[in-house]
Amino acid sequence: MPHVRKSEKIGNKPIADFITDYLIPGFRMVQKQLGCNYPDVFVIMGNDDHRDEEAKLMEGEKKELWKYLNNSKYKFGPYMFYGYPFVPPTPFQLKDWEKYDVSRYVDPGSIPPDEGYRSVEPDYDTGYSTIQSDLESLTKDASMEKAVFLFHSPPYQSHLDRAGLDGRMIDHVPLDVHVGSIAIQRFIEQKQPYITLHGHIHESASITGFWKQEFGRTRSFSAAHNGPELALVVFKLDDPTQVERELI
Repeated sequence: MPHVRKSEKIGNKPIADFITDYLIPGFRMVQKQLGCNYPDVFVIMGNDDHRDEEAKLMEGEKKELWKYLNNSKYKFGPYMFYGYPFVPPTPFQLKDWEKYDVSRYVDPGSIPPDEGYRSVEPDYDTGYSTIQSDLESLTKDASMEKAVFLFHSPPYQSHLDRAGLDGRMIDHVPLDVHVGSIAIQRFIEQKQPYITLHGHIHESASITGFWKQEFGRTRSFSAAHNGPELALVVFKLDDPTQVERELI
């Protein structure tokens, strides 16, 4: 999602609030045009999004424009969709969607998630809540055979989490160029969900040349992009082997 606090213009029309003034009216127009052919839409927020905007996404859900999946799940035919927006600690100040990964360790140059700035008071213990524990609670012993995950963070040490940090150092310590989630990496390797979708690291595809990767039976795709275009990953749920990425 674009930075929600930045005013923009569409043509000569000012867009003071992206969700209320642009996103919801745009989806309502498509909903009216398509009628009964309107698709199911699933959305999550990301680490650049202020959580005090969350109520607007919930309002869009009430209008039946989309399903808002914040650390939650939704049954869709034979598939179960899961949404998980949190990412490991970053160097950025906004911490609404950041948590410790598998422990309280923080990479050099990053700011702990119980520091920095939040737009709302969290409903969890910021000092000890982890991505790893969240995933355990969210999925428990559920079958992952038809599980589709909307993650914001990519898995650690993959083609999808490669950041442009080459040669960068903090206090003479080289920065890790892989900045994805260890918890998500382990979850994919151990649980083998059907499909995982990712974003977060905009430059990863341009650095590695890959926007998709297989981990055993799991197929993982990234729509992260560092250009002016919108990146779309297009595939059929019943056959994710046939997948394309389009820039529009």
